[in-house]
Amino acid sequence: MSTMSGQTTSNTKVSSNRNTKVSISGSLRSRIKKNWELYLFIAPAFLYFLIFQYGPMYGIQIAFKNFTPSKGIFGSDWVGFAHFERFFHSYYFWDLLWNTFSLSLYELAIGFPLPIILALAFNEVRNGFFKKSVQTITYAPHFISVVVMAGMVITFLSPSSGIIVKLMELFGIHAPAFLTDPSWFKTVYVFSGVWQNTGWGTIIYLAALSGVDPQLHEAAIVDGASRFKRVIHINLPTIIPTITILLILNVGNILGVGYEKVLLLQNPLNINSSDVISTFVYRTGLVSAQYSFSTAVGLFNSLVNAILLISVNKIAKRTSQTSLW
Repeated sequence: MSTMSGQTTSNTKVSSNRNTKVSISGSLRSRIKKNWELYLFIAPAFLYFLIFQYGPMYGIQIAFKNFTPSKGIFGSDWVGFAHFERFFHSYYFWDLLWNTFSLSLYELAIGFPLPIILALAFNEVRNGFFKKSVQTITYAPHFISVVVMAGMVITFLSPSSGIIVKLMELFGIHAPAFLTDPSWFKTVYVFSGVWQNTGWGTIIYLAALSGVDPQLHEAAIVDGASRFKRVIHINLPTIIPTITILLILNVGNILGVGYEKVLLLQNPLNINSSDVISTFVYRTGLVSAQYSFSTAVGLFNSLVNAILLISVNKIAKRTSQTSLW
């Protein structure tokens, strides 16, 4: 009897599981059939990420192999963590890590608050023509390509004919070697990025500020609050969730300094402070054809970014109840 009751119970569980799967698949089909326009709308983006972002990830395995193009990815020999050990024990490991971290932190400290301040200032401007004109001027550099922007920076800071150098000399200021002095590279990189991206970065904050309830300002005016106090106590708290989300994303990409602009501003004289992980990966992978080693370095970079993103997201969720997930 006990055997028969056990079999009956197991059969009941199996049938319930099957019924659950059938109901789930049926509800999924009905949702797709009902909202097929929305699924069709997101299909291009879904296919893009699937094919071009997630599909090539199978090649990450060459970081654990001694990749030879003639043998292919699957035919190359496994070497385990040899490439990671080589990178960790190399004499340039700490220099690359420090250059990348310091450049990212410098950029975060200067470039992150400025769009917030600019958006709060734009939101207080009442002259429509002036506001639109200034917004257009600050947005415009964002649409300049990185190559052109780097060329403009090099031209402006040229020791022989640069307009910034000439203006400094006109006021009796000795112009430092902006392009060749390693101590000036990070400043040139960060402030050129501020010039290019600060105006564009205000868009999302202005969109958040548009959701502020006007009645809050009316009540604050009745209570005698000045414009500055209304900005601090009404506008700023409204965009705090947006600031938190963007800060999490920025910290999660703290080692993701792109190689394009760094490489364009880099030269043999400032390479001590301008050589970051991304330029090292480019140099070892594409120039020296050390594919497995460069993939291991890039994978290490991505893992550190992922750990930082998850950690900062958890901290933000516990402290402010605002997070990515």
